[in-house]
Amino acid sequence: MTRSVVNIVTNRRIKYLIILFWLIVVALAAPLSGKLSGAQKNDAKTWLPGSAESTQALDAQAGFASPNTIPAVIVYERPNGLTPADLAKIAADAQKFAQIPDLDGKVVGPVPSDDRQAAQIVVPLNLGPNGWDKAADVVDSMDQTANAGANGMTVHITGPAGFAADSAKAFQGIDSTLLYGTIAVVVLILLITYRSPVLWILPVISAGIALTCAQAVIYLLAKHAGLIVNAQSAGILTVLVFGAGTDYALLLVARYREELRRHHDRHEAMAVALHRAGPAIIASGATVVVSMLCLLFAKTNSTKGLGPVAAIGILVGLAVMLTLLPALLVTVGRWVFWPVRPREGSPEPTTTGFWARVGAGIARAPRMTWIVTCLILAAMAIGNTQLDANGLTNKESFVGTPDSVTGEEVLAQHFAAGSGSPVVVISRADEANDVRAALASTDGIDPSTVTPPVVKGDTAYIQGTLTVPPDSQAAYDTVDRVRDRVHAIPGAEALVGGNTAINLDVQRAARFDRNLIIPIILLVVFVILAVLLRAIVAPLVLIATVVLSFAAALGFSALIFKNVFGFGGTDTSFPLFVFVFLVALGIDYNIFLMTRVREEAAKYATRRAALIGLAATGGVITSAGFVLAGTFAVLATLPVVAFAEIGFAVAFGVLLDTIVVRSVLVTALNLDLGPRVWWPNRLSKMEDVAPAKAPELVRASAP
Repeated sequence: MTRSVVNIVTNRRIKYLIILFWLIVVALAAPLSGKLSGAQKNDAKTWLPGSAESTQALDAQAGFASPNTIPAVIVYERPNGLTPADLAKIAADAQKFAQIPDLDGKVVGPVPSDDRQAAQIVVPLNLGPNGWDKAADVVDSMDQTANAGANGMTVHITGPAGFAADSAKAFQGIDSTLLYGTIAVVVLILLITYRSPVLWILPVISAGIALTCAQAVIYLLAKHAGLIVNAQSAGILTVLVFGAGTDYALLLVARYREELRRHHDRHEAMAVALHRAGPAIIASGATVVVSMLCLLFAKTNSTKGLGPVAAIGILVGLAVMLTLLPALLVTVGRWVFWPVRPREGSPEPTTTGFWARVGAGIARAPRMTWIVTCLILAAMAIGNTQLDANGLTNKESFVGTPDSVTGEEVLAQHFAAGSGSPVVVISRADEANDVRAALASTDGIDPSTVTPPVVKGDTAYIQGTLTVPPDSQAAYDTVDRVRDRVHAIPGAEALVGGNTAINLDVQRAARFDRNLIIPIILLVVFVILAVLLRAIVAPLVLIATVVLSFAAALGFSALIFKNVFGFGGTDTSFPLFVFVFLVALGIDYNIFLMTRVREEAAKYATRRAALIGLAATGGVITSAGFVLAGTFAVLATLPVVAFAEIGFAVAFGVLLDTIVVRSVLVTALNLDLGPRVWWPNRLSKMEDVAPAKAPELVRASAP
């Protein structure tokens, strides 16, 4: 930050205008913020890769059925066999379901199973473009109808509508759950960190204002500029703004408290704190923003949409924490630190604290320290051999067993396993009969279920039922076989879609996104670090440590998921999301440490600066890590496996970064490499003491 900007923020009179400005902004933003949930789009197309064949098929079949149609499959079961009264009750239910206003086509059924122990009804619901939000209410109403007078029959609602309803219930109240859980975690950690009953209030208020303003901006962009927001990105936004915003607040407050011990005037102390800590905070925020914007290269619409949503949240958080929070701090004065007020001339506790002692221990054998640390992290990374990132089946997607999963299992016992989730083929009408024959002859498709072509204009619609569960690998292999057969028909221009094809295309797009975006983010982070630190060796070292930390966190998480939590696998986007959050946010802590080391290296040389940097930033960075880990851990409270996995992996990875990688590994490398870490900067040419002289380094560690 330039001195002129710093002087404006800390001006004795302008500070009141800054506070007034943000009060006006949040008052205007609050009503818009509350509308964000209504602007979310959770229909299938907003999650799909735009160029995928299943997405094209979804568009092409609009002339035959609405793309918003999601079939509900009601399955009735009596293990001893359905009675005539049961069949009469099921037939009456089918007539009632036919009266539902939100239908797109005829109700199919009742269809009894061959063993006469079960029957099914297929209800083609059309709940509109935001039907995901209505699914729970509609399915609950249908469930009440089906269970009324069941007389011992078990009834389950499954199929796409059943899973949509259970997903909606799992996400119900996600905004308030995440918000209140995140605030509770932040308040608790700030109370422990500051040991003050009042100081925590200012960062929490600032983070709340940042979130409200960010949600308002995102709502306006979603409403008027086509920005895609869904439940996933909205939930992550809450965690990210509170977590990262509080981190920036912790670093600023720590530097401000340090400067209060050196300056009599609190405005001057804040000016110095902003001037010293501001560039590191801005660089850290810029790293996260640019990393998130790299998600715009993704094929998958849901991943692509998360990028700008998260970037906006971080930008607004930065603006609030670097303007409003400083203004609030200098307005209230030193008393806010009560009961331990930092007074001019009082000793700086970090120079003899825990992290100073840790640095002393590392300085005795830095090379051995970083080698052993790397070996431990590499051993943890071996767990990646157990990582199954090939997607989650419907059963594996929930923590617990919702009714739709039970219904799918019952359906598979008595009917073709793919009932309710047909494979759809759209082709040219002239070649429709050949396409139908190819579909019917494909292994994995029940030929008796392949429908005659429905022709409208020059386009034909055909569908067939899978003989295997629609979310299984066998089903995905069947879709590939269908595509190979129908694509080989000259002039058919066939497109294969349906829920199974959609899931397959999402998985493949996620793998493409991961392989493309991870190298781009690494390159972007390297450039930012090189510009900030004015060096090449240091950025390479920092990126290597963060990548190793990511691999270790991912490997350890894979072992925990499989052997402790019993999860069946991970979502295909899991490795990319964890990488983005750990690298973008994890590199923050290295930026905070290394900018302080570089600042001190100009005065004391690198090895002494490494110990000063660790001692001065160790406590606050560790606290920041606990805040960020705690906020992401809140995601694990949701009954959705994908969120629980991201929450656990990011929380563990952040703690690994702050406690081990940043404090032990990076400090040991700094001590071992010495001035060479700054090559080709002039600092690399400064003479330094040998790392073996630990006692001299330790005695010199106080600035």
